[in-house]
Amino acid sequence: MMDETIRRIRKEKGLSQEEMAVRLHVVRQTVSKWETGRSVPDAEVLVRMAELLEVPVSRLLGADTEDGVPVELSEELARVNAQLAAHKQQVQLLHRAGEKRGLVLFFAAAAMMAALLVKNELVALLLVGVCTGAAVVVFYRNIALLTRITTATLKTDVLHVTTIFDSVVLAVGILCGVLTALDVVAFSENGEKMAAMLLVSCVLVFAGIMAPRWPYSRHTGLRLPWTLQDEDTWNLAHRIIGWISLPTALLYMALAMTIPEFEIVTLGTMVIWIGIPGLLSYRFFRRKMLGR
Repeated sequence: MMDETIRRIRKEKGLSQEEMAVRLHVVRQTVSKWETGRSVPDAEVLVRMAELLEVPVSRLLGADTEDGVPVELSEELARVNAQLAAHKQQVQLLHRAGEKRGLVLFFAAAAMMAALLVKNELVALLLVGVCTGAAVVVFYRNIALLTRITTATLKTDVLHVTTIFDSVVLAVGILCGVLTALDVVAFSENGEKMAAMLLVSCVLVFAGIMAPRWPYSRHTGLRLPWTLQDEDTWNLAHRIIGWISLPTALLYMALAMTIPEFEIVTLGTMVIWIGIPGLLSYRFFRRKMLGR
């Protein structure tokens, strides 16, 4: 890279950044920017720099030569500037993504604090709903940025659909809680179990339909250390989720209606549903890594 080349040759010539800046009639900060890749010298300064350092311009550019003829200076400068612009754009995108991710985490943390600290059940539910809704809106509007998907429109649409489904499930849960707190609706113990069973089953079936279509991302899906490290492992894990979700949902409903310990049945179902693709994908990942 041009920045590394300038820094190396300057040091070889025994010049400090300050000395080089004085001889090129620029400030030291400008030399520092050249050597850290934050900017590039223009053509005139580059020629003077080559004379100062007693090297061809092509060497400063890191350009190859053909038959002893240097690559065209303007073309190389355009290439370097294009690389710098791409790097700056990537840095800006990462910065924006970090801001949006921080906003989502802020609203999520606010929802948790409201649930833990607010004593009034109705007020707590409303605060949780508002904070969680705000987090969902921020995520929904910035899915492409947060997941770094900019061209795969179909895959982005899949994430939009998933976010909408999650929002509906959350809204239904909060609405039921608010209506219960206001004594508008009363659920028996058995009715609460049936509602929870249907909700969990819907989530399982929906995930089974959508999981094989989810794009490789660090922000959605089965985020295990090995699935995040390898896209093939990620895809395998989510294909397995697609295969087992419907049978798992049917088995869960049968067990939930026959076994009194509803919480244990639900917990066991979740462990199996996540554990099977997790273990099989880990086995695949280990074999793939060892095979290399």
